[in-house]
Amino acid sequence: QVQLVESGGGLVQAGDSLRLSCAASAQTPGTYTMGWFRQAPGKEREFVGAITSRLYTYYGDSVKARFTLARDNAKKTMDLQMDALKPEDTGIYYCTTRRPRNANSLFDPSEWDDWGQGTQVTVSS
Repeated sequence: QVQLVESGGGLVQAGDSLRLSCAASAQTPGTYTMGWFRQAPGKEREFVGAITSRLYTYYGDSVKARFTLARDNAKKTMDLQMDALKPEDTGIYYCTTRRPRNANSLFDPSEWDDWGQGTQVTVSS
């Protein structure tokens, strides 16, 4: 069973940077795509970004050019470097994984298989 543990959330000011990490359990197949979603209070879960086992990356429009994904396949870890943070980046950030499939479905949270518990990111203005 895939287990995911997020870390690195916290409270920062607008313009600051923050790095989130996700560690996947040893049973996680190396071919899985890893990703991040976030959810603000009262809003739907939003796609942040994804990185495939071949290190192809995809980003949501609201974070492009500010957020950067990295992945270590040997360690089964994924990092999300968040720069130039804005108050609207506030939310719970969830790490997720899925079997390789059509990239068109990346943005749909129902197309992902396993989820972490989430880590809170708060950006003050």
